Amino acid sequence: MGIRSLLRNAFGRAKAPGRDEPSLPQQNAGPDHTANPVSVPAQPTAETADRAGSTVPDPGPLGPIPTPGPARPEPIPEPEPSPTPMPKPKPVPEPDPTPRPDPHPVPEPPPGPDPEPAPAMTAEAPVLTAEAAVLTAEAPAMTAETAAVSLTKVQETAPGLVSLYKSAGVSLRKQGLAGQRAAVYLVLDRSGSMRRYYKDGTVQHLAEQALGLAAHLDDDGVVPVVFFSTDVDGTAELDLGNYRGRIQELHDSYGHMGRTNYHWAIEAVISHYKASGATDPAFVIFQTDGAPYSKPAAERALCEAAGLPIFWQFVGFGDPEGKGFEFLRRLDDLPVPERRVVDNAGFFHAGLEPRLLKDEELYTELMVEFPEWLAEARAAGIVR
Repeated sequence: MGIRSLLRNAFGRAKAPGRDEPSLPQQNAGPDHTANPVSVPAQPTAETADRAGSTVPDPGPLGPIPTPGPARPEPIPEPEPSPTPMPKPKPVPEPDPTPRPDPHPVPEPPPGPDPEPAPAMTAEAPVLTAEAAVLTAEAPAMTAETAAVSLTKVQETAPGLVSLYKSAGVSLRKQGLAGQRAAVYLVLDRSGSMRRYYKDGTVQHLAEQALGLAAHLDDDGVVPVVFFSTDVDGTAELDLGNYRGRIQELHDSYGHMGRTNYHWAIEAVISHYKASGATDPAFVIFQTDGAPYSKPAAERALCEAAGLPIFWQFVGFGDPEGKGFEFLRRLDDLPVPERRVVDNAGFFHAGLEPRLLKDEELYTELMVEFPEWLAEARAAGIVR
């Protein structure tokens, strides 16, 4: 069979012989060359199929038909919310029963006269000005029995100390010490590290503050001063008529500045106090900028002095974080009565620049422990 015949059979169209080319003779079925040829039926073409009204059968799917997978599970229905119960109505409180009337009522007493207003509540009460209030508060301390140095005397003899005098009086009254009598001492450190505090006037200012306090506590307002370093460098007195530049003048006259030994200064104050014949207690402002060279000697001297009517108020100058001040804090907390009869010392730090401390703050710090010591010393029979 030729190529064209194969193509015709594949596309379903066979041409009649005699149009384009002659028909090919049929091949013999076998070797016997029989005369009966085998006829091949003609394949129907698309044209003949269209004429007969027939359609081309569907060849079917090209591949295998997929088998159906497992059925998807049915979704679980969400439970329906339960109905919210209706709130129960609140019970209506029953009214309180009406009290029965007392068959035997007690008659009320007849009304008395209206009370008169207290004098302090009247509108005519006078209002004091700030200055008048200060002067009025100072009046009890200016009587003949309790006054030391009056404000008038301070104004006449030492006008530069008037402000200090008033500030000291305010602190004394706040501590309940108005009219208290005491001799005021000032102990000053002359060790080498104190040089700048003498030069810039800080020590002189502290001496003036001590005078302002002494004018309230002492009869004549005189302050004995003890300068110490390795030993006692010198002693002197300050008063209202002679204090300006006095500290620097005395400091320059003592020459060399040495080490720090507390016990010599403590012994010097005790000797002066005993020799003075004073009956009032003593209040000592003990200024220093560090720990003593001999700590055991300082502790021993302070404990031995606990039986005397002398209170020691230590004031620190310099760096508050300095290790030397740990000794002063421990000295302030020495046990009673194991080491001393009463707590006879206090300590506060005035800072690296003590002159910047306000006068009111200084006096307040000075008076923190003094009232407590007075009460304990009186109870122990040390102070009369």
